[in-house]
Amino acid sequence: MAKTIYLLSGEVSGDTHGAELIHALVEKLPELQCLGYGGPQMREASGGKIQDWVEDAAVMGIWEVLKRYGWFKKKFQIILADIIASKPDALILIDYPGFNLRMAKAVHEALPSTKIIYYISPQVWAWNKGRIPKMANILDQMLCIFPFEKDIFEPAGLPTEFVGHPIVDELEEKKIETERDPELIGLFPGSREREVARLFPVMVEAARRMHTEHPEWRFQAPAASPKLAHQMQEILEKAKLKEDYISISTGDSHALMQQAACGVIASGTATLEAAWFGLPYCLIYRIAWPTYFIGKMLVKVDYIGLVNILAGKGVVEEFIQGDADPCHIQQALEKFMTDAKFAAEIQAELAATAAKLGEPGCHQRAANAIVKTING
Repeated sequence: MAKTIYLLSGEVSGDTHGAELIHALVEKLPELQCLGYGGPQMREASGGKIQDWVEDAAVMGIWEVLKRYGWFKKKFQIILADIIASKPDALILIDYPGFNLRMAKAVHEALPSTKIIYYISPQVWAWNKGRIPKMANILDQMLCIFPFEKDIFEPAGLPTEFVGHPIVDELEEKKIETERDPELIGLFPGSREREVARLFPVMVEAARRMHTEHPEWRFQAPAASPKLAHQMQEILEKAKLKEDYISISTGDSHALMQQAACGVIASGTATLEAAWFGLPYCLIYRIAWPTYFIGKMLVKVDYIGLVNILAGKGVVEEFIQGDADPCHIQQALEKFMTDAKFAAEIQAELAATAAKLGEPGCHQRAANAIVKTING
């Protein structure tokens, strides 16, 4: 008898992971019917049976969610009714914890025979460990992407499997034959307008200071989109730099991570990508002060950077809030550029940490675990 699964993702990254997971599942269960909500990639992978809602669902921040509370509440009821009507063999939740954990609880109560599996585990170990026992009561399986997460979820009685990080598969395809340019520095200000507005001016000022002392050094800043490239160009013009030693490109951050001698990177997934490519870097993080203070009360981790969290120690320097200034960035990057031994040591640490992300094939391993759970 053909199986039915219902997938639920509300972000662009989750859409990518969900689509790859669907492809892997259909290889193992050709008659599998995939329903749910996700993005354009999941919709295509499912043959049009998954609804595309990512553009509306992917909002960031507490205030943004509160402003659209009515919309989310209505959508929650619509999706829950659809799941109940579909009676799937399994509900696959992909990241998006604020919405998905509530849905897991509702589906657990309404359809106790439906297996509930979480893929791309929510980082509750950082902001609310108290939710883990509750998750263990409503989830049948956790598929995690960081190895240390297994030791966090499993003691609570939640069957957990480390399947590896999806980023490994993605970055394997982005490898290029190139050598590092000893005079090129990468500036990675993030992929959101607010990040760029807060961080790129600081990076530009650090570059200006370094150029004064080392005129042979060049700087490249990859923009995630043409719109962000325009925003970054306006920031350069406002800085009134007399010389063209900072160039802005679009959509080639992975190539730059393999070509630059070192870099400064906004906190986020890009820091993992840089580690995997072996780029020595420092991390900067700056958000609105009220949000930061609220976060400090909620988040219980020693580091902000994913690489340092994964390593369990400070592999890369983190400059947070007031410390995310041109002076600290300049000092960190100049040390990489002028001390080859130090840069090599950091590269070795990054390689050892990136190896913990697992081998390629995470979606296939996740699919194997899901099939095993569905088949009981």
